[in-house]
Amino acid sequence: MNIAPFLQILPILIAFSSCKGNTIQVSEPPIPTAGYSTPDHYAGMTLAWQDEFNGDHLNTGDWNYETGGDGWGNHELEFYREQNTTVKDGYLIIHAKQENFGDKHFTSSRLTTQGKKAFQYGRVDIRALLPKGQGIWPALWAMGSSVATVGWPQCGEIDIMEMIGGGGKDSVVYGTAHWDSVGTHASYGGHKGLRDGHLLADQFHVFSIVWSPTAITWYMDDVPYKTIDIRPDEVSELRKPFFFLFNVAVGGDWPGSPDGTTVFPQRMVVDYIRVFQ
Repeated sequence: MNIAPFLQILPILIAFSSCKGNTIQVSEPPIPTAGYSTPDHYAGMTLAWQDEFNGDHLNTGDWNYETGGDGWGNHELEFYREQNTTVKDGYLIIHAKQENFGDKHFTSSRLTTQGKKAFQYGRVDIRALLPKGQGIWPALWAMGSSVATVGWPQCGEIDIMEMIGGGGKDSVVYGTAHWDSVGTHASYGGHKGLRDGHLLADQFHVFSIVWSPTAITWYMDDVPYKTIDIRPDEVSELRKPFFFLFNVAVGGDWPGSPDGTTVFPQRMVVDYIRVFQ
């Protein structure tokens, strides 16, 4: 029996035999090296903190693992676990997987610098390769350090980058600020997309904010796309210290649930975060 043809299609059969429910399980491609980069210094500014994700483990002197599956206020479908975070080859990798854990059918990771690293003003650069697919919701963001005492949105929130996957949405990022306005949640932000059909999962991009006592401006690959004036008293939350959060949610009120087009596992790969002041 000539088994050569069978051996040629075996990897394909393995990939599709691991389908679960309405989504598809596949092997991950290599991490691409192409993409946009930013410098490690700017005139008139000092590098206040950075994580280049060297070594083979997350620096828990700077980062916390937040775990659980309570929906996180957005009816998300994942259970956040430490095991879904990997540091290798100079990258932080967060995997979103379809697997049962607790009472959830998906797992991922959520990391914070709460209680360890917080900043007020400066430039923040985060170089990352994003996931894709319906129901996939990666975020690189910051929360007011007062959240434990005053709650949300009174603490303020700055979303440096959010993406909701699926269709053409895999090419668009959002930058948003949230705050409390006389007892009501208020927000302001904008979005920026790629051209020519490229996806944010194809190569690395740099997501940035430049934050001063007067304004926050959002950038992708050094191109500004939205600015908010934070001088008014009603947005005073945005002039206080913030800590960072990185996560990949699955499902939720904004992106909706995964469907038959969604492929697992998905990953967000972060090359670096740098804070200049």
